[in-house]
Amino acid sequence: MTTYAAGSDPYCYAGTSVLRNTRGIRDQAELERFESAIVKQRSLEALPRGNLSVSHYRSIHRHLFQDVYRWAGRFRTVRTHKGSSTFCYPEHIANQMRQLFDGLRQAGYLAHLSTDDFASRAAHFLATLNAIHPFREGNGRSQNIFLGLLAARAGHGMELSRLDATAFRAAMIESFGGSEEPLAAQIHNLIEP
Repeated sequence: MTTYAAGSDPYCYAGTSVLRNTRGIRDQAELERFESAIVKQRSLEALPRGNLSVSHYRSIHRHLFQDVYRWAGRFRTVRTHKGSSTFCYPEHIANQMRQLFDGLRQAGYLAHLSTDDFASRAAHFLATLNAIHPFREGNGRSQNIFLGLLAARAGHGMELSRLDATAFRAAMIESFGGSEEPLAAQIHNLIEP
């Protein structure tokens, strides 16, 4: 879990940066342990079925975080940033998500592309999705699950267990600045030969 600056944040307990949660946990480290265990458990279960649409993406987030946050699967309603990176303003999230996922559909869900082309196009999709950052928490984990589903639909086996979280996060940060090549390389490394 990463702490994001969000000004006066109704998602957090008053006077803290701890997200309101279903267990009433007010200690950040304890919440992180609880969230990690629950999300790991939920990720081993059958994922919601869908057609890689916005609603499908939201249902994936809801599935992963439903036991932790009452707002799981709902777009955030606060402005937020991490470091110098400001994410999409909440009033634009729905429109930006619709445009992004419409583009994915129009691109045939990146099917029938070479491994290199798939990795490059998937990196662009993920970089844009990350910049939108539709949820208050859990964006990265939802993105990774969705990437696996997208790769499978496009005909590329993907081994997410090989994901190096530190390197992937660094590549995602670079993509926010416009350099998507490191992210494409990370995605390429996850694709099974």
